Amino acid sequence: MTDPHAIQPSALDQLPDRDPEETAEWRASLDAVAREAGPHRAAYLMRRTLERAEAGGIALPKLLETDYVNTIPTAAEPAVPGDPEMEARITAWNRWNAAAMVTRGSKYGVGGHIATFASAAWLYETGFNHFFKGKEGDGSGDQLYIQGHASPGIYARAFLDGRLNEHHLDNFRQEAGGNGLPSYPHPRRLPWLWEFPTVSMGLGPLSAIYQARFNRYLTNRAIKDVSASHVWAFLGDGEMDEPESTAALALAAREELDNLTFVINCNLQRLDGPVRANFKIVQELEAQFRGAGWNVIKTLWGTAWDELFQLDTTGALVRRLREVPDAQIQTYQTRDAAYIREDFFGKDPALAEMAKLLGDDKILECFHLSRGGHESRKVYAAYKAAVEHKGAPTVILAQTVKGHTLGEGFASKNANHQMKKLSVDEFKAMRDLLELPIKDSDFVDGVVPYGHPGADSPEVRYLQERRAALGGPAPARRTHALAPLPAPAEKAFASFDKGSGSQNVATTMAFVRLVKDLVRDKETGRRWVPIVPDEARTFGMESLFPSLGIYSPKGQTYEPVDRDQLMYYKEAKNGQILNEGITEAGSMADFIAASTSYATHGEAMIPFYIFYSMFGWQRTADQMWQLGDQLGRGFLVGATAGRTTLTGEGLQHADGHSPVIAATNPAALTYDPAFAYEIAVIVREGLRRMYGEAKPGEDQDVFYYLTVYNEPLPQPAKPQGLGIDEGIVKGLYRFNTAESAGVSAPADAPRIQLLGSGTAIHWALQAQRLLAEEWGVAADVWSATSWSELRRDAMEADAALLRGEERVPYVRQALQGAEGPVLAVSDYMRQVPDQIAQWVEQDWSSLGADGFGLSDTREAARRHFGVDAQSIVVAALAQLARRGEVKATAVKEAREKYGL
Repeated sequence: MTDPHAIQPSALDQLPDRDPEETAEWRASLDAVAREAGPHRAAYLMRRTLERAEAGGIALPKLLETDYVNTIPTAAEPAVPGDPEMEARITAWNRWNAAAMVTRGSKYGVGGHIATFASAAWLYETGFNHFFKGKEGDGSGDQLYIQGHASPGIYARAFLDGRLNEHHLDNFRQEAGGNGLPSYPHPRRLPWLWEFPTVSMGLGPLSAIYQARFNRYLTNRAIKDVSASHVWAFLGDGEMDEPESTAALALAAREELDNLTFVINCNLQRLDGPVRANFKIVQELEAQFRGAGWNVIKTLWGTAWDELFQLDTTGALVRRLREVPDAQIQTYQTRDAAYIREDFFGKDPALAEMAKLLGDDKILECFHLSRGGHESRKVYAAYKAAVEHKGAPTVILAQTVKGHTLGEGFASKNANHQMKKLSVDEFKAMRDLLELPIKDSDFVDGVVPYGHPGADSPEVRYLQERRAALGGPAPARRTHALAPLPAPAEKAFASFDKGSGSQNVATTMAFVRLVKDLVRDKETGRRWVPIVPDEARTFGMESLFPSLGIYSPKGQTYEPVDRDQLMYYKEAKNGQILNEGITEAGSMADFIAASTSYATHGEAMIPFYIFYSMFGWQRTADQMWQLGDQLGRGFLVGATAGRTTLTGEGLQHADGHSPVIAATNPAALTYDPAFAYEIAVIVREGLRRMYGEAKPGEDQDVFYYLTVYNEPLPQPAKPQGLGIDEGIVKGLYRFNTAESAGVSAPADAPRIQLLGSGTAIHWALQAQRLLAEEWGVAADVWSATSWSELRRDAMEADAALLRGEERVPYVRQALQGAEGPVLAVSDYMRQVPDQIAQWVEQDWSSLGADGFGLSDTREAARRHFGVDAQSIVVAALAQLARRGEVKATAVKEAREKYGL
């Protein structure tokens, strides 16, 4: 049986020992300390030795955890510049108004959160007073990812500095009237204030990392020098459970993003209880971030604890703090001094002796009030150390009390996240604690008043002076008056009009070829940001590697294995391609940062993110909603699209529903182009709408989703005639008629309209021929480039009718006079084309690939789902038979003929 106390072999045992005698002396010394002074003293010496080695650059594994004490000792804390007393008064006003705003709104049942900002007030106020750079100075200012539940405190500060008034505060979470405030940071709802939507937990930290990374990308590519910008992400300790919160920690460390600081408010509580009831979340996070390569600063205890640590000559206090679980720390917050003496100090004789030197008031001050995150001096020291640290991102673990200053009914209570109001008596107690000049008579009819010292008061002047010195108000979003980007040369788009002749070209390759031409444009080429999650070769993009380069802040420090090939793997510090590895979430975060650069940095960038369509909307739809909320612009490209095109990959790769999910996003313009020339028209229109001259009333804050296919097929020339481009953009145009297609059908043949999108139009064209040659039916074929845009237009027409305006949906206009019924088909579930059915006047039917995908050939998969050409023929005959235009027996004959 293995002796647990025996020295276990390590990696060092594999190396030759040049001086075994010296090694033995070191080991003997450690054994002697443990024997004479105890294992705690030995552990202390080892930790200090390892810390010294790390500071001296000696290559040893890093300590993943340090003691449960402040990283920056009190003696090393710098003095806080400015007027701390004035800042305390400002913070008191903001605490009051944040609580008043939520309480006053509670009578309408709109909800709100009080406890989060109460715990984090000093984390924000210290930054606003001394660190967060605004947008009116040089550069782009700092980027602030505000914790969503803390929004009342941010509104309270904007009220104090005059950017909001009482009417705004009284309409917190009541936006329908036009002057309300959104519940959380929502750029689309309050675009002059909020830059980043953060309340979908986990997306804030992920986005902050990629924003900091994109800032470096802009600088290294000489688009704009934003090296002075710092990204601050304010997070909750419970939020760190979200997988996105920690998904990119290694990236931030690997790329040495010292322009990034995470501030994690460790109030030890999540929504319904302790974050780590039986463990310690601060220690866990420290180990996680240190292991990933981050600089970690712990700001845990306030100055009241200094006396206790000075009395701790044996290390018993530090040991006890390390072993007490978080839930018990929360219990101390709510219990009296006698309980704390017995349960905390009474567990160790040395601590019991220490407690005899402490009065009850001192014990309660330490355990009820004194947290590092509640003292401006502690927070200032942490922030200053963070911005001065070079070579790695920093995380500040700031311990606070959730519900601090709100009274005993709130502080550290499990239910405080759901508590939406204070009573009048609780407000009066809070007023006395904060020493605010609010009279009892100000509470009219039991309504808590807002507090404001006056527009010309010393507090407001001080606040505004501090912000002016830091570059203006914050947070703030600025939509710069950018000149429209010039349209690329028409040649790049027109080259697709003639088709591919006899050459087979997949629409994925057509899109890549178009982008390859567009990035060469002298005016706008450098603004393209190609993003791909480690599938560039799958999509035929390897030709872009040597010409554009793959972005890497390190450049290329190795000789690529394919150096002798024409399309070699090239990384560069000024590389244009963001090749993210296997992370759709990271790629979307890249896209969001690039797509909103027009506002964040005043530089319009044109991102396109190409991905397996199955692994886009399904996996990262929450980020795509974030993209719309943040008013992002760019092109999402779902490649290898459709349920039957990706031969052999099976159901996990077979996308039959991404257009359905995309249609739920109001900012997404979803297209399923069938031909290369359609892609050219859609991309040209997208560039105009998002980056060029907008039409009156046109929303530029949209993004495009294009599905493209990996099936090489002949690309036809663009049909001649008026309105083709308009039809492509609006979502529907007639590609051909039975007559123009040259198929032979009797002059009086029954007629049907076949609507197809994407690769399905090729099956419809085959069916057109079969219907004419084998069944005497004339079919016209339409290309439905966007089912969802047709639906959007039709819904707008319905809304116009309700307003008394005469308007006919475009889909009805386009199909007006078309003979016979309509049969729609796509490589997606029937719900995709069916979304326009109610606005089509003709008889309607559809085919689609509903259900799970499967591994087989394309032909077999299409037969399985009933969407191949023969299945379309049978469905068309069935429609015509119901109308009495073909014999009912024709349907049975066709099924038998085609083996269906």
